[in-house]
Amino acid sequence: MNLAHNLEQAARFFPDRPVVLEEDRRLSYAALDEMAGRVAAGLKALGLGPGDRVALCAPNSGQWLGFYFGALKLGAAAVCLSALLSPQELELLVSHSHPRAILAAPERLAQLQALKPVTGLETIICPGGDLDLPRLLELGQAPLAAVERQRDDLAAVLYTGGTTGLPKGVMLTHENIQSAVQTVARMERSTEDDVALCFLPFNHVFGQVHIMNATIFSAGGLALMPGFDLDQALEAIARQGVTKLYAVPTIYVRLLQVPDLKRRLGKVRYCFSAAASMARELVDRWRQSTDLTIHEAYGMTETASMVTYNHYYRHKPGSVGTAAGSAEVAILDPQGRPVPAGEEGEICVRGRNVMSGYLDNPQATRDAFFGSWLRSGDIGFLDDEGYLFIVDRLKDLIITGGENVYPREVEEVLHAHPGVAECAVIGRPDPEYGERVTAYLVPKSEPGPSPEELKAFCKARLSPFKVPKEFVLMDRLPTSPAGKILKRELRRMVTG
Repeated sequence: MNLAHNLEQAARFFPDRPVVLEEDRRLSYAALDEMAGRVAAGLKALGLGPGDRVALCAPNSGQWLGFYFGALKLGAAAVCLSALLSPQELELLVSHSHPRAILAAPERLAQLQALKPVTGLETIICPGGDLDLPRLLELGQAPLAAVERQRDDLAAVLYTGGTTGLPKGVMLTHENIQSAVQTVARMERSTEDDVALCFLPFNHVFGQVHIMNATIFSAGGLALMPGFDLDQALEAIARQGVTKLYAVPTIYVRLLQVPDLKRRLGKVRYCFSAAASMARELVDRWRQSTDLTIHEAYGMTETASMVTYNHYYRHKPGSVGTAAGSAEVAILDPQGRPVPAGEEGEICVRGRNVMSGYLDNPQATRDAFFGSWLRSGDIGFLDDEGYLFIVDRLKDLIITGGENVYPREVEEVLHAHPGVAECAVIGRPDPEYGERVTAYLVPKSEPGPSPEELKAFCKARLSPFKVPKEFVLMDRLPTSPAGKILKRELRRMVTG
């Protein structure tokens, strides 16, 4: 088994079909497969081989894909780092993962050269580095085919977003990722005629596995953007004939402000939201505006993306769907015992897509499991039809005056207010209640709803102890590169 076989098969069946579409540039499957084969041969000429680690720290591009699949063809593991890392974060992750070679953006060169003596890094591949990518391709003039690997061999290391602490290196095997991409392609009924819009970074599990790898498995096209820009995204949808729109809730909120949205979406047949659950109000508004359903799934970096999917056959608003592919889902109590349908507990997962562990962190790996069940850290319940509903993050639970408040429930109510575009609810220290429920909101337009109006709106829909004691209007909420609202960063901002 080798994940790179997916690229080789697509190039065999559809050699001239474009896999990468960037503005006016096109890269065919045959050209990408040849590039990857020459990268593999070039890395081999440098002395690298199966089991070695190579890193990528650069924005999404055709070259990123060529290097990633080249590393996989060689049998190496791809350590995928965000192009937006701070210097301190880059040092931490390179020191932790010990790659022998790295593909990097030029602005990283000086720092990476300084890290060579202390990390074991041997070769920096970037303009001005030990060699650039064209030179690496020259070293590998005769392309290599993908070597066979065991299904439990390491394919990629993806670092968790660090929304709840220091990042951990999630080890995903060839089987983990292959199982996930087969599930995504089947659930989404993907074909070679699809073009997926991708502005989410390839170092993130959603961009890398759910969008990029699943699209290549299906021999479709990737309309790449370096990041999200509303006007550029709408232009790409029209120019590239995008059929599949992948975004996060904050972006769907922005798109809903676009006049004549249904026409502007052109050939889009399929919409998917990741990173955080969609409020029912947003799903309903999207359907009314576009006649399209926003499909959702539940997954984590540790599960190589999709665990559940909602749903081609019967979509349930507010749910993240039923178990997909090989994944099993259980709701367990704090002792690791199953709870009845409808009862809340920790969402736990097992299946072929579940990681092999955290890189060089055996204690964190042990802590992540109840026996064979991966612990998600999310609270949820299964209804009597097996649909999963997420209640909240265990670590986001607010305890106020002895009562438990799940922020997601309060956020659902606030999303239903016509003046609220985005919101996040956290607990802040309070000498009387322990924590006070506090809501941070981005209004749809200035000046925004008043605290009195918002409080009255919540009181009509929530128990008194769940109603925020404070409402704070903001221009924007802090988000990760993948678009997830960072409550940890929000707490830091408001506490200094």
